[in-house]
Amino acid sequence: MTGSPPLRLPAPDGGPVDLLVVAGEHSGDEHAARMVAGLLGRRPGLRIAALGGPRLAAAGAHLLYDRTGLSVVGFGEVVRNFPFFRALIEETVRWIGRHHPKAVCFVDNSGVNLRIAEALRERGLSAKGGGTVRTLYYISPQIWASRAGRRFDMARNLDSLAVIFPFEVGCYADTGLEVEFVGHPFMAQDYAPPVASDPSGPVLLLPGSRPKAVGLIAPALLAGFAELSRSGLERNAVILFPSEAIRAQLEGLGLPKQVTLQKTGRPVAASAVLTSSGTMSMHCALAGIPGAIAYRTDVLTYLVARWLVRVPYLGIANILLGEPMYPEFIQRAANPPALAGQLSLCLGDLSRRARTSAQAAELRAMLVNPAGVTEADWISRNVP
Repeated sequence: MTGSPPLRLPAPDGGPVDLLVVAGEHSGDEHAARMVAGLLGRRPGLRIAALGGPRLAAAGAHLLYDRTGLSVVGFGEVVRNFPFFRALIEETVRWIGRHHPKAVCFVDNSGVNLRIAEALRERGLSAKGGGTVRTLYYISPQIWASRAGRRFDMARNLDSLAVIFPFEVGCYADTGLEVEFVGHPFMAQDYAPPVASDPSGPVLLLPGSRPKAVGLIAPALLAGFAELSRSGLERNAVILFPSEAIRAQLEGLGLPKQVTLQKTGRPVAASAVLTSSGTMSMHCALAGIPGAIAYRTDVLTYLVARWLVRVPYLGIANILLGEPMYPEFIQRAANPPALAGQLSLCLGDLSRRARTSAQAAELRAMLVNPAGVTEADWISRNVP
């Protein structure tokens, strides 16, 4: 990325823009697309441009730039790609200053998006800086896990924030920022879960969607599954992958015959799961698939996270429940005997499956907005 030509966003397609959506990687593209589709269903005449991915384009936004091609994980990767992110921020601010959308909605991806919001205020473009562009944010950064002081910068730079966990509203109570719980996107009526629970199904191995994470986590998951097979429990396994690049990366690991690859998009029913701590872990938790979280990263990122993070768990389901629905195995703890032991329990202990099912029901109940308010309702009220 550092050797790429200067980034230049195209002019809006066909006239002035009502809303610019700025999303990041695959999950942000998915969540933003649902929001845009709901918004256009309520206000079909709106003109929407986006930095995001193919799902935003399919939802009706004019895609200015596909950001799903670069997903970074770890402090080192961020540093190496800093020139690109700096150029992206500068070009996005320039585009907004040139084309003046009525509102900008940032979706997740706080490292880039909060810097854009700050630059818009400092340059007098946003309403918070004396300009005309309303600045909105959907899916709060995890200030409850680390760097809680960001909430005051967000209050200075944003007009409204929509959060997907009910407890997050209280996290901003001392800031004056308008915050609304709009329910979790995985509880939307049109949500099609990518996974389901089936005691007779294969084991699911989910190393993530980012190349760096997959390179570190997939070998640990495969080693845990191989240890299970050596113990005499014969099962098949499925690894979900989001792109051909990740598929090629996984194939390069030399997969055993019991393990097959399946592209995300076609649902899979699983008996147990070993998963990274990302979005897919939440899909699995809501589906009630018993399992465990395995996470590995580079040493520098791990040490920085140990210093910054102030929550007892990595998995969001564990954080919400306040208990380990998915036991977590981090760094060297994600070893073959430990992961195989978890799979054995998930496959053979009926009480483990029953407990996971009850925890999944509890999660689903807490993630629905009781008044039925959605992200599309929120943004429809906030775009002039």
